[in-house]
Amino acid sequence: MRTLDERIAMKHGAGGRAMRTLIEQVFVEAFAAPIDGVGLADMDDGAAFRVGDRWLVITTDSHVVMPRFFPGGDIGRLAISGTVNDLSMMGAAEPLGLTCAVVIEEGFSREELLTIERSMRDAAREAGAPVVTGDTKVMGRGELDGIIINTTGVAFCDRIVRDSGLREGDRIVVTGTIGDHGIAVMSKRNDLALEGDLVSDVAPINALVRAALAAGGDAVTAMKDPTRGGLASALHEMAQKSKVGVVIDEPRLPLRTEVRAAAELLGIDPMHIANEGKAVMGVRPDAADRVLAALRAHPLGRDAAVIGVCVAERTGSIVLDTGVGRRLLAELDGEPMPRIC
Repeated sequence: MRTLDERIAMKHGAGGRAMRTLIEQVFVEAFAAPIDGVGLADMDDGAAFRVGDRWLVITTDSHVVMPRFFPGGDIGRLAISGTVNDLSMMGAAEPLGLTCAVVIEEGFSREELLTIERSMRDAAREAGAPVVTGDTKVMGRGELDGIIINTTGVAFCDRIVRDSGLREGDRIVVTGTIGDHGIAVMSKRNDLALEGDLVSDVAPINALVRAALAAGGDAVTAMKDPTRGGLASALHEMAQKSKVGVVIDEPRLPLRTEVRAAAELLGIDPMHIANEGKAVMGVRPDAADRVLAALRAHPLGRDAAVIGVCVAERTGSIVLDTGVGRRLLAELDGEPMPRIC
């Protein structure tokens, strides 16, 4: 077992191995308890409890993105989308409602706050996920970097989809282009004069997930949203939990030309860059074409692609097939760009 560092660093909130170590050694050891369902020890996208013949799913997320406003969205749209998407990754794509807690720095602009509120309202309507209760706190000037938003969501579903459900032969499907959010935020944060239309993909994707589940049913074996740490971190976690290896056909990765160029300029692998409106799925081979067609029929899934396959060899590892050779894809300790969501 890895030893937890003496001091908390930015990497511990960045979605990679360091964050998982922190959660396992501090929070899981303290709070995990056996439940009839999915709990903290499972380290999935949420918890699930049996209620009658259905599952009640609950998830929570806090948002600290910087800058608060970026091409394609802002912290408000991110807060709603992130929680709706976490529910969806467990198969609960019809939210009952959300809570919202906001911590605001003294002196924060009322105009900015209203803009963020409008973004949250619009995203909630888009997702069919009303904000039903919440809390507001104010901290002193300099005690907080502007604003922090926490959202919690609840939903019912008939079947839980776990991130640990991959099986040998499953096809790996990604619902669209990768790296859009991280590159958009980084370009805005650092005032980079990058060419092209760099826009975040931040969006609630519960309707897209509903379409995939309707087409694939039980053949959709696993799901995860590749946020912090990007597609690489999501695939590593899924493969390790499922005890399979994953071979990715690199030429099939859907990637915008602008994102590819920016990533090359910055020296960052697009597989490690955060997304906020995408999902990665495991799908049984006989249903892959059906699920892919359903995804591509939705506006948010036009660029969906089958990018790989699960294998029995090299369990827990991700292998990139470049077309001219193969290499192992490393998982970073943390997201190369902190405060991305």
